[in-house]
Amino acid sequence: MALFNFRRDTAATPAPVLEPFLQNFSIEVMPRTAEKVESFREILPQDTRVYIAHIEGTPIADMVATAKRLKGEGFDVMPHFPARIIPDRATLADWIARYKGEAGVHQALLLGGGVNTPAGDFDASMQLVETGLFDGFTRLHVAGHPEGNRDIDKDGGDAIVMQALKWKQAYSERTDAKMAIATQFCFEAEPVIAWVNKLAAEGIKIPVHIGIAGPAKLQTLIKFAIACGVGPSLRVLQKRAMDVTKLLLPYEPTDVVAALAAHKAENPDFGIEAVHFFPLGGIKTNATWITENGGAAGVPAVHAKV
Repeated sequence: MALFNFRRDTAATPAPVLEPFLQNFSIEVMPRTAEKVESFREILPQDTRVYIAHIEGTPIADMVATAKRLKGEGFDVMPHFPARIIPDRATLADWIARYKGEAGVHQALLLGGGVNTPAGDFDASMQLVETGLFDGFTRLHVAGHPEGNRDIDKDGGDAIVMQALKWKQAYSERTDAKMAIATQFCFEAEPVIAWVNKLAAEGIKIPVHIGIAGPAKLQTLIKFAIACGVGPSLRVLQKRAMDVTKLLLPYEPTDVVAALAAHKAENPDFGIEAVHFFPLGGIKTNATWITENGGAAGVPAVHAKV
């Protein structure tokens, strides 16, 4: 998530500030993208949390197989459970049983999902929680939208989303599961900082795992940003696209990560706990960027086979 109109010289952000901000990062894959990676151990540090995105139409068998593979390679696995693609309680119970039994999964990201019409009984992540089927999970993450979500708050505000997050805050206080808010990606630090501060002011203390778009071609990012409903910070990419000198250069999230890292260093109680990467330009490319900017690296092949 490049930061072009909130300028901070990346070189002025010392490694001791950036490195702790990138520790314990997580990353997102899909079964079809995971298939292209020969060894996750070689590119990601051990125990990295790997989310598995469940896109509508993806067979549960493929999701579980991906989870089993990643768990076997030594990673914490967190599959998505999009409420609107799950037809009923029996299906949800079956998915959970398969993840637990076949892949040893006890973490989940619960979200509404990106489809307009629910497949059945569920429309929101809170309904998934209320089934009680996730009792005993060690971690439950929920979705966050620093720039709002017009699918929920159609007036462009955040009243409904904030009400839902307050419900989840109350739930976090009565469950043993660790919770976090994993957010959509955006391309400016200022809106993120304002949103995280607003959560605190509203009494929402669930830690934030801030979504960051990994290195990618500019055209790829714009396509995904529009499809995912990224808000006003999309203008950062549009501005870059108008600059002929930058149009063909690959995008990197260095500036926005540096700005957020500096803010966290200056404000230790700031609510961002970790960084969650969307590897829109490829998992290996994203992992390389993380390593080059202070994050932990994977295990070289020569050692991975020992």
